Amino acid sequence: MNPALQRLRAEIGFDPAAFAARVDGLEGLRLTPGPVGSEPRSPEAPPKTPRRNGGKKPKERHMHIWVDADACPAVIKEILYRAAQRLGIPVTLVANQPLQTPPSPWIRSVRVGHGFDVADNHIVEHLKPGDLVITGDIPLAAQVIDRGGDAINPRGERYTPENIRGRLAMRDLMEELRSAGTPTGGPPPLGKTERQAFANALDRLLAQRRR
Repeated sequence: MNPALQRLRAEIGFDPAAFAARVDGLEGLRLTPGPVGSEPRSPEAPPKTPRRNGGKKPKERHMHIWVDADACPAVIKEILYRAAQRLGIPVTLVANQPLQTPPSPWIRSVRVGHGFDVADNHIVEHLKPGDLVITGDIPLAAQVIDRGGDAINPRGERYTPENIRGRLAMRDLMEELRSAGTPTGGPPPLGKTERQAFANALDRLLAQRRR
């Protein structure tokens, strides 16, 4: 062997026998070829599972606002229109009669047939947990709460699981009194105080949802 090559082996510590043993050990290793430009991987490596939606986090469903629109005052609808536009929240008004709504991708109206509770039934059938319903109809509000939704009346009162049964009992009592001919009167006109109370109640609920 060339003396210069022997000196180089000695300097770098090259061991021919150890190198041959390592080559022999690699002969039994089989690598799984991958796509062009990718690194080979051994058969023991589990394949990577692709994430759905292109690797993006699934979007959460936004709250939907449903309006029992036949008895909803125009000023309350205007407040809802502004909230829908400002926050990008879908608002659907359900009524027995045609409605004019602002041109907006967030606002639409649904006309249902005439009949007792037809609009209420439409709302209940399409309601999802977490949705909000604007209504002064206490039985409808009770169904909304039972289905996991929220309900606010046009005067800004929020119906909850804690107060809805009491409201139902009071409503039934007033119905009995009227049926017996007892004058019970009606609610006072919707004024500035009530409009502000509704706007405040709506803002509080929407703020809670955005947290």
